[in-house]
Amino acid sequence: MKNLPVEFEKRMKALLGAGFDDYVKSLENPPVKAFRVNSSKIAVEDFEKINPFGDEKIPYVEGGYYLNYEKVGNHPFHHAGLIYVQEPAAMAPAECVDIEPDSKVLDMCAAPGGKSTQLKNKLNQDGLLVSNEIIPSRCKILTGNIERLGFKNCVTTCMDTSRLAALFPDTFDIIMVDAPCSGEGMFRKEPVAVDEWSEENVQKCAERQTEVLENAVRCLASGGTIIYATCTFSLEENEMMVDAFLKAHPDFEIIPVKPEVQAASSGGIKFDGCECQNIHFARRFYPHTSRGEGQFMAVLKHKGEKMFSRGKRQKQQAKIDKILTDFLDDTLENYNKNDITIYGDTPVFYNGDIEIKKGNAFMCGVTIGEIKKNYLLPHHQLFMAYGKDFKRKIDLAVDSDDIQKYLHGEEIKTDCKNGWAAVTVCGVPIGGAKVSNGTAKNHYPKGLRILK
Repeated sequence: MKNLPVEFEKRMKALLGAGFDDYVKSLENPPVKAFRVNSSKIAVEDFEKINPFGDEKIPYVEGGYYLNYEKVGNHPFHHAGLIYVQEPAAMAPAECVDIEPDSKVLDMCAAPGGKSTQLKNKLNQDGLLVSNEIIPSRCKILTGNIERLGFKNCVTTCMDTSRLAALFPDTFDIIMVDAPCSGEGMFRKEPVAVDEWSEENVQKCAERQTEVLENAVRCLASGGTIIYATCTFSLEENEMMVDAFLKAHPDFEIIPVKPEVQAASSGGIKFDGCECQNIHFARRFYPHTSRGEGQFMAVLKHKGEKMFSRGKRQKQQAKIDKILTDFLDDTLENYNKNDITIYGDTPVFYNGDIEIKKGNAFMCGVTIGEIKKNYLLPHHQLFMAYGKDFKRKIDLAVDSDDIQKYLHGEEIKTDCKNGWAAVTVCGVPIGGAKVSNGTAKNHYPKGLRILK
């Protein structure tokens, strides 16, 4: 562990008092690793029967476990999107409140996708997730994780939060603001954060967080909830931010988090000049008191009447190419024709009741594929999201040679009928293949394959 900046030590001594030495000692320990079950692909109780990664449960996360496995990213279950590897304290913000399954949820600062995918697991087929990331390279990673986990009815965007506010005013029931911060809680996990720390950066982060929160208010529907989170310890970015927000927005209140999260964390700190009487409702995770890294969270509830009963927009039926319907009729057991739309020039499945105009999304719904001259080339996302609905499936054992061949990009032999098939592991989609005369030609994306 690198030496901590002198000014940072002074600030942490003032925050922690007698607990400071324990905090410093905790930084010498290895970071705590964990994972969540993707309950949109497999029930938690079913995954427990085949779980090789560690069975010690995280007490405040349903389907969350501490990780005890090396090179988990190479395991077929990871490739199939059965799990998401995530630092345990970072799982807490999405567990702060109960979420209605048909909610419209916005994650404003979403990459790499841990909190987004956790929130999506709480939604049903009518629930919509919009995940935003301003940096294009990180938005690509975010989109890849949503694709890997096989989610439907998701949109990813790549824009400043002020543009989000202009495009989607008064829209979302839940907004996650995992705000860009000075990263003090990540010193053990990401030592580069130590080099980048300064009091000046703390102030700059606080200014940016204020702007993001104001844009979140513009996006929030009446009666909605903002979950504000950082992975830092500074008062300026946490309790001071919440206190200033509540002063500026008397139509909001801070509310308690769920008991399981309370039990695993420490209360918010009442600083000199704090006017919020319930600032202790905010929660803090420290590496010396909880199993994980640093995390702060506060739930900010709008006092207005709930708007969960908003009606669906009228969707215009897309003009569907016969090549597309012929492909879907031949390939899928069933599908909803009304969910097909054209985003840009690409056919997608999307049933969200928020209109996504051309050019506003990095990804909109589930990409079906690319229409060529006289055929359709399916997208990997279709296999991951709709693989269970494929008429032709090639199920591979998790410990088989064939699953390793497939993940390396090789062809495999099969008795499956000719045509496009979903490749599955333990019945869960992991990708696709084109079967021809007993040979499954590999269509696992080259960028995802395990290198030999």
